[in-house]
Amino acid sequence: MIRVWPGSPYPLGATWDGEGVNFALFSEHATAVELCLFDGADSPKEDLRVPFSERTNRIWHGYLPEVRPGQLYGYRVHGPYAPELGHRFNPNQLLLDPYAKAITGDLRWSDLMYGYAWSDPMDDRSFNREDSAPSMPRCVVVNTAFTWGDDRPPRNSWSQTLIYECHVKGMTGRHPSVPEDLRGTYLGLASDPILDHLLSLGVTAVELLPVHHCISERQLVERGMTNYWGYNSIGFFSPDPRYAAGSHGEQVNEFKSMVKAFHRVGIEVILDVVYNHTAEGNHLGPTLCFRGIDNCSYYRLVPDNPRHYLDFTGCGNSLNVGHPRVLQLVLDSLRYWVMEMHVDGFRFDLAPTMARNPIHFDRSSSFFATVQQDPVLAQVKLIAEPWDLGPGGYQVGNFPPGWAEWNGQYRDTIRRFWRGEEGRVAELASRLSGSSDLFQASDRTAYSGINFVTSHDGLTLHDLVSYERKHNEANGEENRDGTDESFSRNWGVEGETESVRIRRMRERMKRNLLATLVFAQGVPMLSHGDELGRTQFGNNNAYCQDNEVSWVDWDLDERARAFLDFSRRVIRIRESNSVFRRRRFFAGNPVSGDGVKDVSWIRPDGKEMAVSDWQNPKNRVLGMLIHGEASDEVDERGRPNRGQTLVVLLNGGARSRYFQLPGIRDQGAWREIVNTARPGTRLVRGGGVNLVAHSLILLGFEVPR
Repeated sequence: MIRVWPGSPYPLGATWDGEGVNFALFSEHATAVELCLFDGADSPKEDLRVPFSERTNRIWHGYLPEVRPGQLYGYRVHGPYAPELGHRFNPNQLLLDPYAKAITGDLRWSDLMYGYAWSDPMDDRSFNREDSAPSMPRCVVVNTAFTWGDDRPPRNSWSQTLIYECHVKGMTGRHPSVPEDLRGTYLGLASDPILDHLLSLGVTAVELLPVHHCISERQLVERGMTNYWGYNSIGFFSPDPRYAAGSHGEQVNEFKSMVKAFHRVGIEVILDVVYNHTAEGNHLGPTLCFRGIDNCSYYRLVPDNPRHYLDFTGCGNSLNVGHPRVLQLVLDSLRYWVMEMHVDGFRFDLAPTMARNPIHFDRSSSFFATVQQDPVLAQVKLIAEPWDLGPGGYQVGNFPPGWAEWNGQYRDTIRRFWRGEEGRVAELASRLSGSSDLFQASDRTAYSGINFVTSHDGLTLHDLVSYERKHNEANGEENRDGTDESFSRNWGVEGETESVRIRRMRERMKRNLLATLVFAQGVPMLSHGDELGRTQFGNNNAYCQDNEVSWVDWDLDERARAFLDFSRRVIRIRESNSVFRRRRFFAGNPVSGDGVKDVSWIRPDGKEMAVSDWQNPKNRVLGMLIHGEASDEVDERGRPNRGQTLVVLLNGGARSRYFQLPGIRDQGAWREIVNTARPGTRLVRGGGVNLVAHSLILLGFEVPR
């Protein structure tokens, strides 16, 4: 016997108060709810069922004074099983708590996992009378107490931010200096070798691929694979236990320890979050959580056929964020990760799905409005992946103020220019200057765009210059998965080669791509291992490759060490030159007494670009002159921080061009700071420089002291 008191409908989830645990679960259409308690993770069946008799505002709740942290639990929810009406209740299915702070145990794929009888797998209107508990993981009651000490969020400004996108396991799985028992874990990612590397690179924020509790799809597991990236969430409050060194709920404290270590060295932690869909898939998917608790509330259903789901994600379902309780779930989750786990921001996967009202993207949706006025979330970094698969799914530039966006147009423009395509110079100028054509009309800032050349999704930087076709055979999908167009170029041979000429060209192109990223206005984002020459052997969709295909290789050869040195150097140049970090967009207006504009676009004869130059499809050369007075950076008292006058020269063509440098009225001389075609710096003698084919040069104007 166990005592059950009425408890409270708030907070939702399982909450330890020092004397007992309050349990609360929302379900609008359920007829009964039972709490299931387990003695062990391997128990095939619950040891106790506790029916809830209390229901307040559609929330079922009860307080158990004998329960303590570490208790394993789940739910069984009763109600109509009527798929044609959108209801899929089945008390034979053990269900996860949407608010579970930790989940433990493996999901063992079997026919038990489905609310319908698997004997007829194409007819989800049948009813499964088998118990799914033997195949299901368990929720864990967590004591959230943690010694944070003097931990403080770094609050790095957007203009100072350099994002490093990485995978918890992929970063440390092969690192020889990370203790073997910590490789692939939260604690391993926060170890000194990783922190030292990130600090030496100039990283101010890590953006972690999803760490919410994730389920690997059945077809992957049956092929001996996993969902390595983690874009298949089922627990929006629970850190994924795959990355924990300990077990049975230890992932919570280990995650907190990782965040604390990053904060100690001034690095922010941004989470890639997936609130657009869940791991339950389409109408033929498993019943794990939301579907069995209240399918009609949690998911967007086809209005005239609620047996099926509206799918804006390509993953079978779309979370119904328009429902007040589902919106609350998302906001409670976000606040939990900020307030309890101390994270500093979020990158929202397929973000337009969150703002569909109900079908079309709505910039004034309740989701945006609620986040904007929330006193907790308004203080953290919010980044949108601004596309999904729904109507009008490409929404780059259309998110409200306060949001930054992954700038896919930046990625594609830079790739296409450097692989030698014609007619890219005008768009290149827009991307280099912060993409005002995308963001300025909505009253956004110059750091609204997250600039990137590569990310987890696609080719690595090394592969971008080594492969022209995708090579995804290892994924087991006959190379049908992944995009067919990466805007890449192999420079002579597909894949690795011993040709010195080709290898030298590839290294130069990597330098071109990285330097263009770092020297552009906006917020730069690096993909983990690119600074080391990481390769996925041409795989542009390594979502299921939890192995050396995806893990960073820390065994550096001479080429890798040289590129790492180059990466560190160009990032330091960005850090030390405020003109690269403008808050406002360039206006093309004079900023100095001699009438020099904030930015000028220069052609090889040193004169400003004319309309005919912009319209010439054969033109593949561009110069960008940024005057030192163009810096709009100020200190805490509002005093301006004048920058250095700089020129960036880019040649995407196949022949060298002599570039006449623009005249500067101040006394001084131009110094070549970066030349991707040769190492070192030099003082420019004469009035110009030779811009080698397929190269970039950065020059700074030096005034005598």
